[in-house]
Amino acid sequence: MSDFLGNIDLAFLVISLTKIVVLTFMMILPSVAYAVMIERRLSAVIQDRVGPNRTNIPMTLLGFKTDWSILGIGGMLQPMADGLKFFLKEDFTPKGVNTFYYWLAPALTVVPALMTCAVVPFGSELDFSWLGVLHPVKAVIADLNVGPLYTFAIASLGVYGIVLAGWSSNSKYPFLGGVRATSQMISYEMSLGLSIVPVLMIFGELNLGKIAAFQDADGWLLLPLWGNGLTFARWVLWIPIFISFVIFVISMFAETNRLPFDMAECETELVAGYHTEYSSMKFALFFMGEYAAMIIGSGMAVTLFLGGWSIPFGPVLSSLTGIQMHFIPGHTPLYLGLLHMLSFIVKVILFIIFFVVIRWSLPRFRYDQLMKLGWLYMFEIALLNVVLCAALMIICPLR
Repeated sequence: MSDFLGNIDLAFLVISLTKIVVLTFMMILPSVAYAVMIERRLSAVIQDRVGPNRTNIPMTLLGFKTDWSILGIGGMLQPMADGLKFFLKEDFTPKGVNTFYYWLAPALTVVPALMTCAVVPFGSELDFSWLGVLHPVKAVIADLNVGPLYTFAIASLGVYGIVLAGWSSNSKYPFLGGVRATSQMISYEMSLGLSIVPVLMIFGELNLGKIAAFQDADGWLLLPLWGNGLTFARWVLWIPIFISFVIFVISMFAETNRLPFDMAECETELVAGYHTEYSSMKFALFFMGEYAAMIIGSGMAVTLFLGGWSIPFGPVLSSLTGIQMHFIPGHTPLYLGLLHMLSFIVKVILFIIFFVVIRWSLPRFRYDQLMKLGWLYMFEIALLNVVLCAALMIICPLR
């Protein structure tokens, strides 16, 4: 044991634990709460109603005349009120359920969604030399060389939570929701995996941090407007990349059970689907799992297609202003690392808003339409797109 403890890099351990705490408890979980808030406010605007606007800082308890709002926006503490409500509600377990799997299912839904955030780079590098840290700290928990494969492998485990919730509840509506989720998520995983193959062919790389760095230097995959992205070959390959992006986004909607693909919880047919029999914090875990998966899916889309943490026109801005605005490995000042994190967060928020607007704008598919789209269109188009990308890379080689 003493030999084992002696071989541990204490600085690496502390930095990794800090990144886990910061990313999970200070970024992902608050983002889940306020993604719900964004959805409720935007849906209110779309439906021409008020939405949550009363839950502010309760200063009236201290004798003030009114409660205080945050940034002048009313209802900003609504997510905290919702979380407190879930925490205090009675935890009711119906008779006849398979208790072990009934309790296990919510954890199997939320844990894979949180685990996938480990490989998504939320920034470039952070320079903490002023704290005595000799090397720049990468803004990613696990800098794996198989990032997309890890993400898809772990994210696919989330379907087990939904299936177990539907089966263990011993009720017909949750069971139908679990069956629907099984076939739906398996169907769209194929097109989701095939959609990123052209991306990996172009970069020749499975490390998400390096993919983001390539786009910082040579233009985003969807917007190759600077660096080597202005070459004829990159613009020819824009066609299969755009097709990949569309397939990826549609498949992400299906994988996260978001409308118009929310057949697993379809309220008009299945009451609440697989979580009909759940209450209190177990229901909250399903809620957290859905929104965490939506956030991580948005982060993956941003990283693969929209430059990740890179600042738009970073090298161009650097040459115009003389201020470093693009990534140089090992030479990234702290202000630039923080700007990269801010850039990533803004892009993810915009993608989440896109998720919300689509949900409250489109009608739900029929189940047969959903399966037909997945097997007769998405899968074939994704497969042909891989062939198209390979042919174009032969005709117009990148290197």
